[in-house]
Amino acid sequence: MSTSAPTSGPRELRRRLGVVDAVVIGLGSMIGAGVFAALAPAAGAAGSGLLVGLALAGAVAYCNATSSARLAARYPQSGGTYVYGRERLGEFWGYLAGWGFVVGKTASCAAMALTVGSYVWPGQAHAVAVAAVVVLTGVNYVGVQKAAWLTRGIVAVVLAVLAAVVVGCLFGGDVDTGRWAVGADTGFHGVLQAAGLLFFAFAGYARIATLGEEVRDPQRTIPRAIPLALGITLVVYAAVALAVLAVLGPVRLAHAGAPLADAVRAAGSPGLAPVVRVGAAVAALGSLLALILGVSRTTLAMARDRHLPHRLAAVHPRFGVPHRAELAVGAVVAAVAAAGDLRGAIGFSSFGVLAYYAVANASAWTLTSAEGRPPRVVPVLGAAGCLVLALALPAASVLWGAVVLAVGAAAYGVRRALARRSG
Repeated sequence: MSTSAPTSGPRELRRRLGVVDAVVIGLGSMIGAGVFAALAPAAGAAGSGLLVGLALAGAVAYCNATSSARLAARYPQSGGTYVYGRERLGEFWGYLAGWGFVVGKTASCAAMALTVGSYVWPGQAHAVAVAAVVVLTGVNYVGVQKAAWLTRGIVAVVLAVLAAVVVGCLFGGDVDTGRWAVGADTGFHGVLQAAGLLFFAFAGYARIATLGEEVRDPQRTIPRAIPLALGITLVVYAAVALAVLAVLGPVRLAHAGAPLADAVRAAGSPGLAPVVRVGAAVAALGSLLALILGVSRTTLAMARDRHLPHRLAAVHPRFGVPHRAELAVGAVVAAVAAAGDLRGAIGFSSFGVLAYYAVANASAWTLTSAEGRPPRVVPVLGAAGCLVLALALPAASVLWGAVVLAVGAAAYGVRRALARRSG
């Protein structure tokens, strides 16, 4: 099994990102996705058990993050779990993880683009979504460092807006901490489904792993950056969820079209509502920026191994980015965003990414102590949690997710058969 990482050459990426850059990219992806897109459908599934679902999603994400961090330090290459599965479990499992990630996260990109459109110009949400994809693909094209700088600004704005939301809600006029209690409306399956939906929001730390080839001193940087980004995000999510629940309660939260804006209005701070709308749009832009980065890097890794068209493996000689992969991902996301649905994309994306992390945990299980293996219980709980949460998602998400994975597996089999015949 190879442990060397590319460091130079016409098809290889440049190491430019430090710990702060990596943490910020992870934060930009997670916070933008979760707070503004996943809380309402999760409340609809779990009712007053929303906080339990959030804790469960955070626990599974911690196991996945730990496994991913150890693997990324061992294999600091673009591609994330696609590379880990290929190196530890075999080519097919790496391919299946990469396929699930690329397809699932393409849906996530479209969801975030549509979130931007719905907040910026609801009447022209699809047109705004496509424009956002085009602009951010252009930002990524001119270099990952510029994308990291832009993400820093986005994260700063979003954290400031979320702090204002928490303060406005908790010190407003309609606060009832009794709404935090778990009531009779909570069921076991509902909590699992909410955790699966909220997992969509935690998956941003994968951006750090998929950028492994562009991180300086990856053996040190990645294991520090992933838990830092996840820990900060969990604290932010918990604070916002507590604040919004205290004002709206689980029923009103489940039916809220813009839950954070509705919460500040209900708390007696209607002047904050426009600020929240701007914050939501900026957060979704940050998430979209980081998602396109991650999907294009996994596409690059799969193209290098010819699981995707090999032309996509090119690296720009000046900007040092996988420019063809980025353009291809941007084109597909723009097409999906032009006609896609926001909420339906969340469950579909969660299924694909949970399958991806199941492979990551299985890969981490095979590490030896000398290779930095995490405690055995971590990959076991991580893999089991991924499978349980994936199957607990809405039936349509499970069905279409399974179909997509089956199509990917069939394509792999056909390609292998043709290669054997031609060989």
